[in-house]
Amino acid sequence: MSTPTVPATLTGSYTIDPAHSRIGFVARHAMVTKVRGSFNEFDGYGYFDAANPANSKLQLSIKAASIDTRNADRDAHLRSNDFFDMDTYPQITFSSTSVEQTGDVHFQVTGDLTIKGVTRPVTVDFEYTGSAVDPYGNQRIGFEGTTVVNRKDWGVNWNAALEAGGVLVSENVTLEFEVSAIRSTDAA
Repeated sequence: MSTPTVPATLTGSYTIDPAHSRIGFVARHAMVTKVRGSFNEFDGYGYFDAANPANSKLQLSIKAASIDTRNADRDAHLRSNDFFDMDTYPQITFSSTSVEQTGDVHFQVTGDLTIKGVTRPVTVDFEYTGSAVDPYGNQRIGFEGTTVVNRKDWGVNWNAALEAGGVLVSENVTLEFEVSAIRSTDAA
């Protein structure tokens, strides 16, 4: 399979399709395994400039209570004040501040990530994964990206010491983005 390139014709405004996208995370648990989860409710939009990526923008809003690790007890604990305090802080947001092309299909998107009312800069490494016109005539574009953050930087501090040493939940968490976005009709 050949590496895709980013055609200039893909420049335009896009809305993330939540039915075909995933915003997830991975954290080490008990020092021995990884727990994966995702947020099931989010929306986002942006502008992608294929010819001049520095003109690109991204806005993302995640409903914090939509967290899903496939374990109801763990999800309830994550929603509590021990972790995300979702009653007080119902939204997690990301707003890009810069976009830089770092390779043929690679981009670094830097922006402000707000969790629990704390805003800090993060950079997400994205890869353009392709584009297509779907059976309904929608122009789609795909990107996948990851970044590692220290949850304590946003006040997500709860932990428990393990008898043999170490802690129950790692401080470093990998954020994962698998995005399918649809170009707005006004950009066609």
